[in-house]
Amino acid sequence: MSKKTEFEGQVAIVTGAGQGIGLEIARQLAERGARVLVNDLDEQLAQQAAQQLQKAGGACLAHAGDASDVDFVREMVATAVAHFGQLDICIANAGITTFGDFFEYEPHSLQQLLDLNLRGSFFLTQAAARQMRAQGRGGRILLMSSVTGHQAHQYLAAYGMTKAALEMLAKALVIDLAPLGITINAVAPGATMTERTAEDPTYAQTWGRITPAGTPASVQDIAHAALFFVSPAAGHVTGQALVIDGGWTSVSPSPYT
Repeated sequence: MSKKTEFEGQVAIVTGAGQGIGLEIARQLAERGARVLVNDLDEQLAQQAAQQLQKAGGACLAHAGDASDVDFVREMVATAVAHFGQLDICIANAGITTFGDFFEYEPHSLQQLLDLNLRGSFFLTQAAARQMRAQGRGGRILLMSSVTGHQAHQYLAAYGMTKAALEMLAKALVIDLAPLGITINAVAPGATMTERTAEDPTYAQTWGRITPAGTPASVQDIAHAALFFVSPAAGHVTGQALVIDGGWTSVSPSPYT
């Protein structure tokens, strides 16, 4: 682990952190001194992630469960406080993507998106903010948006709708949270190389071709931006969304052409 202590003494929750962007955010927080509750729906992934960070010297707790379940996210906040004594940072990273033609899109697919991407994120934010309010020393909350919340993308109308809604949530909650010293922001990743996207052998080449920077983002790229928002350096930044896409939204060519 790094000797940096930027987050020393702080406690963070990161959902959807068994792999990919969430795991990298949890790793960077732990490297900088935070104690981290690592959540994932998949218990094995959650345990493996926590063990990986613990072996590297991080203080981590695995807590598997469904981040779309309101009772679970409230219990997760309570568990973090019971185990670590407080909560300072909450990153609502868990989410799903469902592709589908608008004319054929099914209600159950939309409900899945709404339950995790919106309902889960909303009530996790509420539970974390309640705890931070009770502690009386502020805090940091970060939501996970997407470039599809900014630009139209074929087959992702429903997904993009949920991501745009999260950015509006970050703006709207400034009214409630800023007086408490709690910041709330969002990051909006573009094409990113993760375990999931790497399953597509054409993904890196396709997105490298249409991204001005010449390559998809790495999970490190997204985590660096996330850590800025939850760091002391971002104390006067709230209600904002940052796009991390190598310039794709400036030109927005489709990967399907």
